[in-house]
Amino acid sequence: MTELDAVRINFNESGLVFLNILLGLIMYGIALDLRLEDFKLLFEKPRASLTGIISQFVFFPFATYLLLWILNPPPGVALGMLLVAACPGGNISNFITSVAKGNTALSISLTAFSSALAIVATPFNFFFWGNLYPPVQATLKEISLNPWDVFRAILVILLIPIALGLLTQRYLPKITKKIEKPIKILSALIFAAFLVIALAANFSVFLKVINKVFLYVFLMNSTGFLLGYFFAKLMRLDEKDARCISIETGIQNSGLGLVLIFAFFGGQGSMAIIAATWGIWHAIAGITLAWFWSKRTASLGAQAVSKGF
Repeated sequence: MTELDAVRINFNESGLVFLNILLGLIMYGIALDLRLEDFKLLFEKPRASLTGIISQFVFFPFATYLLLWILNPPPGVALGMLLVAACPGGNISNFITSVAKGNTALSISLTAFSSALAIVATPFNFFFWGNLYPPVQATLKEISLNPWDVFRAILVILLIPIALGLLTQRYLPKITKKIEKPIKILSALIFAAFLVIALAANFSVFLKVINKVFLYVFLMNSTGFLLGYFFAKLMRLDEKDARCISIETGIQNSGLGLVLIFAFFGGQGSMAIIAATWGIWHAIAGITLAWFWSKRTASLGAQAVSKGF
């Protein structure tokens, strides 16, 4: 066992319950802002929608798998990378896409759909690619992790809050208008405070290993942004769509990853640190990329092509 894999994060059961509730609240707040039109866009622009889904749930996990063979990280780090790659898009991707002058409507649609698809895609991708990578096969067998347990956890954390949010905004529009913004602000502040407290409790551990995992996160995150952008261009999508898909591929829901790590992996330190480092870095990298793109007007030359399949 390597030094990284021997690391354990101090995190009690009550903290895990709170993190589950908090992530559910965040997803509920996101769903309050969703409309049926957001899902209709998936069918109105099938080329762009399929490109985004394939980029995120097929090519990005595969690219991460290839990175494992190139970088040969410790098994715990490898598991953390695979889990992050298997997660759906992060909730900040819509804001970042807007700043980047990308297709925000498409971003909202892809985030909503990927969160629902994650119930099946996240456990499938994690176990599929994990079982193809020999250094982590033994670890997966030792944990005896049941994919159905992961399925149920994601169902509770993602799909149920999204469904409740959609029902609220559909049948209680007046209440939705009153609570939508406060819930988003409150959940974001609480989540930030929670991360700060969790980091403070494990600060010495974090400082000790951050330099050993940052390169993995940086290369993986950069691969996600580049893969999404150039795959969209290969599919002859316009610049706005390409920016959106780049961001949707490079911004992952690491909060879900942390919940799964503490729920099923006993706070395995290197996995948790990968997810936590990703959560910090993808926001910094995403906002930096969005600022860069915001200074450059998106070309619409291929827009006519992207409207149809």
